[in-house]
Amino acid sequence: MLTFLCDTCEPSLMSPLSAHLLRATLIPASFALTALAALPVHAAVDTMSKIRETRTIVLGVREAAAPFSFVNAQKQPVGYSVDLCMNAVEEIRRELKLPDIKVQYKPVSGPDRIPKLLSGEIDLECGSTTNTMARQEKVDFSYTFFVAGMRVLTSQNLHVDTVKDLQKQPVALTKGTTSEKLFRQLAEGELRDAKFTTYDNNVEAFKALKEGKVRAFAQDDSLLQGLVSNDKTIDTLSLSRLALSVEPYAVMARKGDTALLAAVDRSLAQLYSSGEINKLYDKWFNTSTLTIKMGRLTRDSFVRPNKQPGVAMVLGHSI
Repeated sequence: MLTFLCDTCEPSLMSPLSAHLLRATLIPASFALTALAALPVHAAVDTMSKIRETRTIVLGVREAAAPFSFVNAQKQPVGYSVDLCMNAVEEIRRELKLPDIKVQYKPVSGPDRIPKLLSGEIDLECGSTTNTMARQEKVDFSYTFFVAGMRVLTSQNLHVDTVKDLQKQPVALTKGTTSEKLFRQLAEGELRDAKFTTYDNNVEAFKALKEGKVRAFAQDDSLLQGLVSNDKTIDTLSLSRLALSVEPYAVMARKGDTALLAAVDRSLAQLYSSGEINKLYDKWFNTSTLTIKMGRLTRDSFVRPNKQPGVAMVLGHSI
């Protein structure tokens, strides 16, 4: 079993995954960020009326974002984020007094999750999506339910203490992610000579790293830990202590979908205030194969529910 600690970050070091315990600490940053620019006004959206009429809600889920949203051996969507959304569905059923509301799942990926939400193909997105200022221009977010940090998974003989250690190295990125956005910015400056390969999903990027096609894979630490926890090649990989961002995860809804998002926020607030969120957290992050201890920023988000956007930890860049 692997153990990960998500808490205040230590100085940038490399920690091999072959060790008995991997201490992957989270980012030392003030998480009280303020929106500096006014966002565009969007017309009101009333998905609750549609749900009332159709007796159906459509949840967008990821197929390979364990332990947040993934497909299990029975080909069913499961995970921490899926459970949170199902709890929100129960709140919607209570509010509409319609216990027979059905749930449909639709797979989404990094590039198409926002387009599918905006087109009405899905009503909520239940995955590992970071609340960012850029995304807030298009969509709305629920209260934060987890805070991750972007790190780099590497072959064990590549040590990443600073961003410049990735110079001239082949790096894997996943399409439509904050890591892709940040590293494309770095390619114009600090990592001008690095070589980036973009993959459709995390599984493909992880496979490329294991096969030696790339020497590093940049992604949120929680997702990297989820990939590593069920793999037998952990002795050949290392996870950087260097943190490149603060990544607050939230449920995503259409801009202006006030009533639906209010129901989601109520369901999350109830889980947080009752302490039930701790049981749900343990269910997915304290298992026989993976232990990710609750980090300070995640815990603070339960104590003081918020919708603060994420931030890059690299000066002059954004996610």
